[in-house]
Amino acid sequence: MSAVTEDNATAISQRQLRTIKAFDIGGAILAIVTLVSAIIWAFPLYWGVMTTFKPEFQVVEPGFNPWPRTFTLDAYIHILTHTNIGLWYLNSLVTSLAVTVLVVIMGAGAGYAISQLSFPGRKILWFMILASFMVPIQALIVNHFVLMSQFKLINNWLGVILPQLIVPVVVIVYKQFFDSVPKEFREAAVMDSASEFRMLFKIFLPMNWGVTTALAIITFIGAWNSFLWPFLITTKEEMMNVTVGITQVRDSFGVQYARELAAAVLAGLPVAVVYLIFQRRVTQAIMLSAGIKG
Repeated sequence: MSAVTEDNATAISQRQLRTIKAFDIGGAILAIVTLVSAIIWAFPLYWGVMTTFKPEFQVVEPGFNPWPRTFTLDAYIHILTHTNIGLWYLNSLVTSLAVTVLVVIMGAGAGYAISQLSFPGRKILWFMILASFMVPIQALIVNHFVLMSQFKLINNWLGVILPQLIVPVVVIVYKQFFDSVPKEFREAAVMDSASEFRMLFKIFLPMNWGVTTALAIITFIGAWNSFLWPFLITTKEEMMNVTVGITQVRDSFGVQYARELAAAVLAGLPVAVVYLIFQRRVTQAIMLSAGIKG
């Protein structure tokens, strides 16, 4: 019996070893594929950043030159001293912060009302918000432009901000989280004669600060990176956001690749810093949005 038991144990051990080896091989293959994919994804970004440190004559040289022979900051100096990038940054900062604050406040209020209040048309409003996912924002651009033109808001901060306030996912996320708040909290607040605004800002929102932070960060990044609408609504260079302003980096002698790429790097740098600092919150917001849309 002991011999049979030892043979069975040996067979089981061998099967386990084969399974472990198979997992090791599969893990190694997956790691290699992931590494190669990461290199392929990151190489254009690396090439663009390295190009900004090259003199222009090196940029247009034939051949494969992944590393600058001579490092120079001339492209960045030119962008900082010969363009309105400081003003573009200001426009982007003001409009992005305004969009973020208004979207979060309106989304929280609408989510609270649909979740906690009873009023005529509540279900219709909720279904309209859900149905709004079927309409791409690009399909509304002509209507938005006509409205902003009638309101005399072309080349105006308000003209950039107002059409970007349509973010249904924020309302849906808040509504779902407010639904999960125990009813006892609201009942206790009602007994204390608390107003609806006080219940929203003193009870419901403090329970969801993590969600609010995540939504605010992802909304800010989306507003900062927005290009199509700010491109259409602003024609004066001093009113352009940084994503639109960098398209104005031109030279009378032709395309200056190092300068244009330097402008693109400077435009994306604040968002990259925000993402690195708040990476966990950004990932949380993306997962929340994906979960809602799925």
